[in-house]
This record gives sequence, structure tokens and C-alpha cells, in this order.
Amino acid sequence: MPINRRQTLCALNSTLGTAAIAPFAMPFAARAADAPSAVDLKGDIAILREALSLHRGLHRYSTPAQIAARIDLLERDWLAASSLDARYLALARFLATIRCGHSYPNFFNQRKAVKADLFDRPTRLPFTFRWIDGRMIVLADQSDIATLSPGTEVRAINGVPARAMLQRLIGYVRADGHNDAKRTALLGVSGGDSIETFDVFHGLIYGAPAGGMHRLLIRKPDGRDASISMAPISLAARQTKMPPQPDGDGPVWDWTMRPDGVALLTMPNWGLYNSKWNWRGWLDDWLSTLPGARGLIIDLRDNEGGEDCGDPILARLIDTPLSPPGYVQKLRFERTPPSIDRYLDTWDNSFRTMGVGGKPLADGFIERPGGKAILTIAPTVPRLTLPVATLIGPTNSSATFQFATMARASGKVRLFGETTGGNRRGINGGAFFFARLPATGLEFDLPLVGYFATTSQPDAGLEPDVRVAARPADIAAGRDPVLERAVEWIGRG
Repeated sequence: MPINRRQTLCALNSTLGTAAIAPFAMPFAARAADAPSAVDLKGDIAILREALSLHRGLHRYSTPAQIAARIDLLERDWLAASSLDARYLALARFLATIRCGHSYPNFFNQRKAVKADLFDRPTRLPFTFRWIDGRMIVLADQSDIATLSPGTEVRAINGVPARAMLQRLIGYVRADGHNDAKRTALLGVSGGDSIETFDVFHGLIYGAPAGGMHRLLIRKPDGRDASISMAPISLAARQTKMPPQPDGDGPVWDWTMRPDGVALLTMPNWGLYNSKWNWRGWLDDWLSTLPGARGLIIDLRDNEGGEDCGDPILARLIDTPLSPPGYVQKLRFERTPPSIDRYLDTWDNSFRTMGVGGKPLADGFIERPGGKAILTIAPTVPRLTLPVATLIGPTNSSATFQFATMARASGKVRLFGETTGGNRRGINGGAFFFARLPATGLEFDLPLVGYFATTSQPDAGLEPDVRVAARPADIAAGRDPVLERAVEWIGRG
């Protein structure tokens, strides 16, 4: 199924350059501060309209008339805007209405000057947090003077109730269908992404705090309320608080054999397209050590997707080929229009002709050539017969959503946690263009394959087999109830 990760395509795009797409290359806006003409700005919107004609999921949740009207409104705002900030926000807001988790002005795929102009601002809140039932709950204090303890609720920021802030920002955030749990998860600050979704939109919409200090109304874990002030931090300061990042050659996953004999594999990222690490060999060697284990737990809760890194695990668990249940892959084009080829970056130019030879469908679209074979998992030996649990949540929306779906279909894995991101009606991805609008220099990700359920499905993510969610008290106490329930289940086996 689709491939992506908040930081995945950044590495790809930084290595492509114009040389990788020389037949289609042309200059783009050199600096975010350039003032494009009205004619050039209209040209951006014309390119966007034609590029979106390749998007198979464009009308999954909206009619053609609704999409056309929204593009007209985007063009109006595009021309009226006096800053790159306003145009970026207008583009994000429009793309969010497509309700596709892979269609957005990707932070990591913007040109260097655009990134510096839009995202490098000292407006960030100096702590990490997650949203629980609409409440902003602190995970860790990143300020020089630790003021906030884990489990603290931030009730208001600079006079704006946290819940109201969430509702305002959510309209700019990508997700599949009406799965707002995914949007909410993206608006948490985990500390693991070099550019966080909340930081971007909070900074662009709310700006720097008056007087240079964020004023917070908080409720401490013991129930006491307090008002405090905290200095905002910069992008560089946020990034210095990130855990050590792999150098591209070494493992990006971690595993431990617990004293109770349960193996825990933590996989926070499958975005390994540009990595030199032999993850397949590492995973194969590690799986070979498991026959003596009491059980296996795979933690995917922080993993949006990337490559199909879970397939080798499922291949060890099944004894017959496993295909995605009940989905057909559809395209809207045989070949990309020559008029916009120059604006479409990609890492694989075969995507430009990916519909050639595809089967015409009754709805007027094209079935992806060889689509089912691409996703079918063949069993491998030696097989593993131990109990396997996977920890899931709303971040899982691309390859990890696909993994959870396939794991459920296999009957070999039990899912613990919260409802996934993605959507059971199908999502979009599989191959991408990075569409670049030359007048402004802004980029948006354009998924090319639509995955459509062949039977009626709810507009929602995949439910876990065992629903478990951390509460503020768990965060305050440093407990992980999802992991605990999975260990308990394996222990009963």
C-alpha cells in the first residue's frame, strides 16, 4: 500500500536535485522572498489543477464540483495573499479538504529557502506533549529550567484554550477520510521529528508570543492549577533535544529480550529508502534468534510508514500466500501530461507511465498493472509459531496501516492499542510525485495510486483486537499500559 513518513521523502528529495529529472528540469523561485506576478501566481494554480488530475483519490470524499469550487477559492486567496506564509497556509488548508493522508505541502520536501522562511522561527513551545481526549498532556519539559512534569495538562496558551487551539489547527492537517484521531496525533509533539506538524502551524497561525514569553495555564498531576511563563525555543533548540539519529548505515530499530522471555522489537520508522543499512539482513538474522522466545511484541505506535518492512515478519508466520483483503488499486492516467512533467519530481521516472497496460475499469479508471502481485507476501522458512502482538495507534496510516490490515487478515497477530490512522475505505499512495509550483517555490506531495475497498467499509481506521490507551496518570507514573497488556496476553498463552 502507500509509502510515506513525515521525514521519509525529505532524504529522497534532497538527493534527487535537477540531475535526477534532467529531462523535465526548469528553474524555480530562487528565494521565498521573491514577489511573483499575478500571471505567475495564476500559473501555479493552473499547474496544481492539472497535477491533481493524476490523483485517483481526489473525489473519494468530495464531488468534482466541490473540488473545483475549492480550487477557485484557493486561487482567490493565492492572488490576494501578501506573504508566502499566507499562501502556504491556504495550500495546506485546501489539500486537507481532499482528506488524503499523503496530500500536503510536505515540510521536508520544500526548497531550502522556503524551509528557512516558513519553519525556522523561535515560536515553539518548550515541551513535548500528546493529546488525550482533547487535552494537551506534557510528555517532557525541554526548557533549560525543568518546570513541567510528565502528565501535566496545559489548559491554555497565551489566553487560548488548548482544546480551541487544537480545533483551529486540525483544519490544516492531513489524514484519510474523517479519521481525526490521525490529525490529532500529528498535532502532538513527540520530539522524534526534526520538524513537527504542531510547531509549523502553531508558529504560522499564532506567531511569537507577546512579550517574548508563552503564558501557560496548567494543571499539575496532583490536580493543582498554576499560571507560568516559558520562553519559546527555536527549531535548532528543538532538534538538539531529539534522540540520537542513525547515521544512515546503522540500525534504526531496537530490540530487547525481556527477562520474561518476551522479545520486544521497537520500529519507530520504516522510511529507509535512502538508508544504506541492510535492514532485511538485520531483520532476517534477528528473526532467526526467536524460536526459543516466549513471544514477540512489535511496537509500531510511533511509525507512520515507509517501506513494507513488516512483510518479512509476516512471511515467517504464514504458510500460504497473503494478499491485501478486499482492495483494488486504481489510477487516473496512463502517462503524465507533457505540459506538467517538468514540475513533477520523483525518484522513479517509470511512475510517469505507470498506467500503461492497465486494465480499464467500469468506473472509467485504470487498474494498476500487476498491483496485486506487488503486495502479495509469500511464506518463508523457517516459520515462527510463537504468539505475536503488535502495538498500534493513530500514527499508523501508511505502510504500517497496511501491515496492521495484513496482520489481522493473517490470523497470526493480535493487535493492541488504539484505532489506527489510515482508512478502511482505502487510502492513496504507492507512488508519488513532488509537485512544485514555480512562482512560489512551494511543493505538495501527490500520491498516484488509489486503494479502494471492494465491499462497503466504515470511514475509519482499523480497530485493535484489544483496546488500551494511556491516560495522563500513566504518563505521570511512567507506565505503558499498552505494552503491559500485550505482555500479559503472551504470559497467559
